[in-house]
Amino acid sequence: MREDDVALAYGGGWVDRAGALRADPDRLATLLGAVDTRVLPLWQDRCLVNGTAPVRLSGEAAARAHVAARETVFLGFAAGRAVFAVDLSELAEDAALAAVGATRVVDVRGLVGPLSPAEAAIQAYARGLLHWHRQQRYCGTCGGSTSVQDAGHARRCADPTCARLYFPRIEPAIIVLVETAGSTGRCLLARHAGAAEGAFSTLAGFVEVGETLEDAVRREVAEEAGVVVTDVAYQGSQAWPFPAGLMVGFRATAVSDEIRVDGVELLEARWFTRAELRQRAAVGHPLGRLDSIGHHLLSSWLAEDEAAASAPR
Repeated sequence: MREDDVALAYGGGWVDRAGALRADPDRLATLLGAVDTRVLPLWQDRCLVNGTAPVRLSGEAAARAHVAARETVFLGFAAGRAVFAVDLSELAEDAALAAVGATRVVDVRGLVGPLSPAEAAIQAYARGLLHWHRQQRYCGTCGGSTSVQDAGHARRCADPTCARLYFPRIEPAIIVLVETAGSTGRCLLARHAGAAEGAFSTLAGFVEVGETLEDAVRREVAEEAGVVVTDVAYQGSQAWPFPAGLMVGFRATAVSDEIRVDGVELLEARWFTRAELRQRAAVGHPLGRLDSIGHHLLSSWLAEDEAAASAPR
């Protein structure tokens, strides 16, 4: 899979984040009140929905939501319009629904199908940023309270003797499709702790301090499955704001077929042929979540033999 072959969920909806405006409160206040500005309300990390679409506020409704919100953050410009997000998490659920004319709350992952890639991307961006604000209300150095800076893209400790500045953190993780060497056409999938019986997926794990992304691939596969890999190759990346991830996709080649699962992170692992994966999909075992990069890694791998079979000879 090449990174430009497919628009992964939560990406592809390019937003001008307009970083230079974050330190201009007067300009931001003007934008917040503009008739064509859109405000995305969220409640406890979930979208406020009317029917099947997330609520988008403007005008007086946007102003009321801003007043009711604990935090309002500036996301940037999308399709020429300023976009903000407001966090209504401190309201009771019914009060939040009433405040914006919504009928229910839904996780953004439940809306990925109906939403365009651009809409899903900006909704996930808002979710991740507002989640961070709720988790960073206090200073990790002195314990003092923190306040919003730079239109929601930083927080600062309110204690003047500390005044530590905090920025939203991203938690990078690798996800890898491991193949056997040569032309045997098999890939390694595993059942993770807590997964249902028969639920196999690609291997993944967080990047640790002092590691490159490639180092993390080699370590995770060796630790969890006992498989040594080589030829680690980048495939693409995906914003995964649940709450603050960045999934970085790779393919790698196993040095041998031997598997030794750790019994902690992985309960079992095995090699699958393309025919076996297609058969599993046909009987109700999907290739991972449709909105995940893992699904695209597997789908791309399956498509390779189809492309080879149809190529002119």
